[in-house]
Amino acid sequence: MAMTLRLPPELDSALDAIAAAEHMSKHALVLSGIEELVRQRLQRARLRADFERLRDEEAEVLRRLEDA
Repeated sequence: MAMTLRLPPELDSALDAIAAAEHMSKHALVLSGIEELVRQRLQRARLRADFERLRDEEAEVLRRLEDA
């Protein structure tokens, strides 16, 4: 899917500098950043779901620890 991204001039200049330093296009740099963000958010969501499942499964143990 195509999309247009309008950036503030300061961010555009920063992306230019980073892309040049890393010998990649701004497109590749932005795509890499989006991929990393999605990976982190998905990992965070999985961790949160795992924690909630564990908390629910161990609720009785946690209650006993509170009373100890």
